[in-house]
Amino acid sequence: MGPITTRRSALFFLLATTAVVGCEPSRFIAYDGPEVTRIVVHKSARRMYLLHHDEVLEGYDVELGFAPEGHKTTEGDGRTPEGRYFIDRRNPDSAYFLSIGISYPNENDREQARERGVSPGGDIFIHGTTRPFRRQDDWTVGCIAVTNREMRQIYAMVGDGTVIDIYP
Repeated sequence: MGPITTRRSALFFLLATTAVVGCEPSRFIAYDGPEVTRIVVHKSARRMYLLHHDEVLEGYDVELGFAPEGHKTTEGDGRTPEGRYFIDRRNPDSAYFLSIGISYPNENDREQARERGVSPGGDIFIHGTTRPFRRQDDWTVGCIAVTNREMRQIYAMVGDGTVIDIYP
């Protein structure tokens, strides 16, 4: 059995066990597989991948900002950033189930916004959802949304400092 099958089996066991004893599954699960060394997001394909070097560990469909075309440049523009960033924080009490922060805006984003006299915005996260997940239904203010079940897994697998490359 490969690492992905083993992880899915462990997750299924955790969920099944909590159902049998009559309690809600924990928001937090343990992960002991290969380190996630990079996250790759392809906005046009609405896909996100967790990688261990060149090996894809997991792939997810995603929902993006309500105006996803192009790089985020201004607060409120509804775009999801493009470029290389890092996971820089975690929010276990997120309004969107769980969330991990993306280091947007970086210094270049701030400088470009200063030159235009606008705010670059911020608080960009990968997060769960409070609404039905429809895929291809972009609605966030610039974040990357996945299902809550997927977010539980991502939260466990991705550490602070992980590189995230977001492509058009």
